[in-house]
Amino acid sequence: MNYGNYKIETYIPEESFLLLREKLNEIGALTIDKIYDNCITTSKVVSYWRPLKGSNPYSGEVGKVFQEDEIKVEFCCSRNLLNLVIDIIKNIHPYEKPVIIVMPIISI
Repeated sequence: MNYGNYKIETYIPEESFLLLREKLNEIGALTIDKIYDNCITTSKVVSYWRPLKGSNPYSGEVGKVFQEDEIKVEFCCSRNLLNLVIDIIKNIHPYEKPVIIVMPIISI
């Protein structure tokens, strides 16, 4: 089995998405077979959270359940770019602790 590629998912405010897409594309993370780039999918979602004591929330108030429209971002990247992709998401994302889901794509 080959674990050479990964599917990445994250949730981000809409106003941060275009910069994220631009930076990921600049490093080749959104390129498929050198014939397509900017390959990324988005879906509008509603997210809920409650900041707890000690947090510094981007949105919401400590102790209160909050909801906000966000964009779910999905794309595939190669293993050699994975650490850089995660760093870019963390640097651009406005949240204190962004959710970043990394799933191996298995080729058999």
